[in-house]
Amino acid sequence: MTTLDHFDTAGLKILTRAECLRLLGSVSVGRLVYTDGALPVVRLVNFVVDANTVVFASADGDKLRAAERGDVVAFEADAVDLDRHLGWTVTAVGHLSVVPSDETEQLAREIRLRSWAPLRNPRLIRLGIESVTGRRLVPWAQRPHD
Repeated sequence: MTTLDHFDTAGLKILTRAECLRLLGSVSVGRLVYTDGALPVVRLVNFVVDANTVVFASADGDKLRAAERGDVVAFEADAVDLDRHLGWTVTAVGHLSVVPSDETEQLAREIRLRSWAPLRNPRLIRLGIESVTGRRLVPWAQRPHD
């Protein structure tokens, strides 16, 4: 713990934008949170972080339609160590967009995205990260105490 560390009221360390992006890039599965027919939907997706964007593949369907509309969505990823009671969570918010066809092949080679589900006619979707927040559960000795 440094003197620059900040904690929320629950004692979780508040992560900086750089820490959030680094942690997002350390895992390959996250949850896309969006609306479909005015109802919330959460979908697991394989993804990669490319600069200030999250990129994932989708076939035709509600995720692709949300990207075509440019919907504002949330994206969450985390890692938890249940035995040691440690972990982190990061949530990014921004607008979805479909990667243009002329950029798809080159971007796909650069980012090495692997989808865990078979996709017909996959399209790449990009989430431009406009805000990102994160929290980390640190070891007990590193938490602030009253």
